[in-house]
Amino acid sequence: MAHYDTVIIGAGHNGLVCANYLARQNQKVLVLESSSTIGGLASTREFHPGFKVSVAHTAGHFSKKIHRDLSLQDHGLSLTPNPLSCVGLDLQGNHIVVDGHTVSGVPESDQAAYLNYSKLTKRFANLLAPFWLKTAPPIGNNSLPEVLSFAQLGLKMRMLGKQDMREFLRIIALPTHDLMNEYFDHPILKALLSWNGLIGSKQAPRSPNNSIMLMLYRMSGGMNGLHELPVGGVSGLINALRSSAESRGVEIRTNTPVDRIVIDRGEEGLRATGVQVDDGEQVSARNIVSSVDPKTTFLTLLGAENLEIEFANRIRRIRSQGLVAKLHLALNGLPIFTGLDRSDGQLIVSPDMETIENAFDDSKYGQCPADPVMEIVIPSLHDPSLAPDGQHVLSAHVMYVPYKMKKTWDSATKDAFTNKLIDKIALYAPAIREQIIASELLTPTDLEQRFRVAGGHWHHGEFALDQLFMMRPTYGAGQYQSPVQGLYLCGAGTHPGGDITGGPGHNAAHEILS
Repeated sequence: MAHYDTVIIGAGHNGLVCANYLARQNQKVLVLESSSTIGGLASTREFHPGFKVSVAHTAGHFSKKIHRDLSLQDHGLSLTPNPLSCVGLDLQGNHIVVDGHTVSGVPESDQAAYLNYSKLTKRFANLLAPFWLKTAPPIGNNSLPEVLSFAQLGLKMRMLGKQDMREFLRIIALPTHDLMNEYFDHPILKALLSWNGLIGSKQAPRSPNNSIMLMLYRMSGGMNGLHELPVGGVSGLINALRSSAESRGVEIRTNTPVDRIVIDRGEEGLRATGVQVDDGEQVSARNIVSSVDPKTTFLTLLGAENLEIEFANRIRRIRSQGLVAKLHLALNGLPIFTGLDRSDGQLIVSPDMETIENAFDDSKYGQCPADPVMEIVIPSLHDPSLAPDGQHVLSAHVMYVPYKMKKTWDSATKDAFTNKLIDKIALYAPAIREQIIASELLTPTDLEQRFRVAGGHWHHGEFALDQLFMMRPTYGAGQYQSPVQGLYLCGAGTHPGGDITGGPGHNAAHEILS
């Protein structure tokens, strides 16, 4: 039986980040991936002959610290700032464009308000940024370093000044709808700015939960919340992480799904000692690290029978039903959006926050939105390898598509909804239908089945106040450890959460090494 210091389940970007840090300390590391490609939801795959795409069509706010620590520039990754402008599409072509700290296409009053809004929210994002790459302290019985971590956040809040500290505490759980209405008048601008606090979550503008926190999380990458693409697109990042890991001796096996985590029942309690893959082979290791979602890790790979019942029930209660579908279009040319000179940004299709709210309401009753809202990117403009010469890929995140449908997801239902989405895009790009070579719609159920993500949720669990920091995924597993000795978590279901940041993989590795 082969033996390693650490076996990592899943070759998503967090698993690869964790593997890099462990191997940098001379650990013998094996990464097991069930699919034929690495990257998880950031993997690049062919959906039509010659046309490739990733579910994650931008690189979010990948950590500059991780980029430096792992010398990813030596493996072909350039994180030279390449932010995508964020464009709120207008049916008459009067689009709203947010580019860095400026906004165009809105009245001067909204432009001035945006400067104030941008300055304040960026300051709050900078306040939280250092804590995304730290372990969230557990509840009770904290050690001195953990107490100091809390104290550091408190000190930073005090340094904001009394007025800004009060404002931070006021808005942190405020519905996005209320915050947008306080600052702005233009309906498309309000919809556009609220988008980054909503996409990938199970919230709408009026939801009184944590959309502001999610927005600040995404603003912590340095580009004021704008999405970025490294040179070579998302695949450039994944390839660099793989190259870096293999240069440090990490072994990566694809097409090797893990069937179960092997445990030993000793006098000191349960301990993870290895994994068994689908063909029956067992691999032993001192540490087992799972980058898959907590429900799959604990309830499927480990088994609820090996957990204390209250802990197992807390895992079952994690809210992890996805609400985002993915539309891919193979096009015979570059789509032309009316009134838009360039289509190389992040294009938001929603005329106002009410349309977003109505789409959310439809999803609550198990229905696809009657008036869909979506985010469109043309990734082949930034990575020509995704499509044949002169042709392109359109990638769209479609919000509020329910995991549990009132009607079954069958081919007829998917075809009807795909046509509705194309009709919506055609309102802004009239010639799009004549350009389509092929299409693909991935529902949350498809994402669950293809990528082994329970519920098809991007973040492996809702990004909400009761599922954040030391409560992510739940207490008893909030510091990347678990009730089973030798079993760790490093996926998006842990602090700080999803998106392509590398934070969970970074933090988990440091906990394992400590």
